[in-house]
Amino acid sequence: MMSPNRVSEDRGNPPHHFRQTPLQIIHIVANFMRIWSIYSMYRYFVQTGASVVLFLFACLAPASILFLILQKPWKGRPLSNTQVVPSIINGGITALYLVLWGKGLKSCGPARAILAEYSGAVLGVLSAVLYGRRAHLWKKIGGLVAMLASLYLLSEGWATATYSPFSWEDRDSSESQNEPVLGLKLMLIPIIAGILSALRRVIARRVSIKNQLKRRLHALTIASATCFMFPIAMWDVIIGSSSESDNSKKLPFSAWAFFSTILFGNIVIFYADSIAEERLHMVFSSPRHLAAAGACIIIMENVYKMDFSLAGFTICCLILGFGIYEATSLERNRKDSIRNSDSSIREFDDPIQMSALPT
Repeated sequence: MMSPNRVSEDRGNPPHHFRQTPLQIIHIVANFMRIWSIYSMYRYFVQTGASVVLFLFACLAPASILFLILQKPWKGRPLSNTQVVPSIINGGITALYLVLWGKGLKSCGPARAILAEYSGAVLGVLSAVLYGRRAHLWKKIGGLVAMLASLYLLSEGWATATYSPFSWEDRDSSESQNEPVLGLKLMLIPIIAGILSALRRVIARRVSIKNQLKRRLHALTIASATCFMFPIAMWDVIIGSSSESDNSKKLPFSAWAFFSTILFGNIVIFYADSIAEERLHMVFSSPRHLAAAGACIIIMENVYKMDFSLAGFTICCLILGFGIYEATSLERNRKDSIRNSDSSIREFDDPIQMSALPT
């Protein structure tokens, strides 16, 4: 028989999923604002023809300063070389990811560039080949095939009303922005960027999985990425100034695209994803994260009146989500077993004892 004290405690403490609801709302809103900033950035690139690298560097530099002010990595417990050096190397990977992702955004469009970021789940297949059991290998290979099929359908224009076989809309609408069929050659740019993005997240987890220390190291990573990106941006300025010497024209400045990319595309989304990973146990390359991003993309595609097919986009997202689910099955099982084990809590202090992490 249950005691009265136990009944009062159960009434006073809300269920676990109710306590997570505000965090889920915060995460969805942060992702929506980040995707909004991506669409405004893409509109700015299309209308002005501005340099992608220069714009991203101009957004990354103030974001790195804000991260350094917020996290103050020079204070607190001194950071060891085994933490600082991988974080600096991770900054180079982050800079390369941003350059490739920005090029992919301009050439492939926002919907394809955002979905291509989830291609980093292929690292789960690689971890199964290197460290996993053979019983789970075929599931991961099947997930890899599903992800590649989804990205191929996206490259063939299934998410656009112009080329989707499931579109029954008027394809001659003057408001729609008709996009050409890309093919896998151009789609490889955001796919490689997505794999690099997953690699930098894995390195950040390997260096430290303590929350506060991870944020301090992230500030170093973004500052390092800014330094790595500086010569690329300057070289782009030199080439751009020489090519536009004949017809010099002043490009319009979009304040919303600039400030939203700094605030929501760099700072807010980092803290939102950190909360989702720590409290909701939801990593970036997961079906739940993809579902939230997909809903935000559907809204933005209609708001910006893009060439968009809801049926084709939904099919591509379902196939991609299934591929991610199968490709990360082994890491998800390991994470659940670690979470349910009381003795594993103390093992988190040592990053060397950590098992393979999802991307």
